[in-house]
Amino acid sequence: QVQVVESGGGLVQAGGSLRLSCAASGISSIVAMGWYRQPPGKKRELVADIFSGSSTNYADSVKGRFTISRDNAKNTVYLQMNSLKPEDTAVYYCQVDGISSSSPFLLRYWGQGTQVTVSS
Repeated sequence: QVQVVESGGGLVQAGGSLRLSCAASGISSIVAMGWYRQPPGKKRELVADIFSGSSTNYADSVKGRFTISRDNAKNTVYLQMNSLKPEDTAVYYCQVDGISSSSPFLLRYWGQGTQVTVSS
């Protein structure tokens, strides 16, 4: 059974920091992991992702402030968020692309989301 579980969201003042974590289980071959976010009333957007070869990709709005990292041994991805702004307020979703024991296909799995609120 595939599980993708996020943690680390919360309320923080502008300029502060938060660290999100996401642990995946039930996926034997992970190709990529990452984070998306959905601000209130807006579409879900890519924040950052990291591939099996450790290459990374960031949205322009978070470059220089957020850092994505991955622990392959633990099937865990992290998002260190510094210098947070009110516009970073959103539900953050973990994304895992991989192959599980229940399907031979490369699929994208999502976490349940974690709320990040940045007050001004």
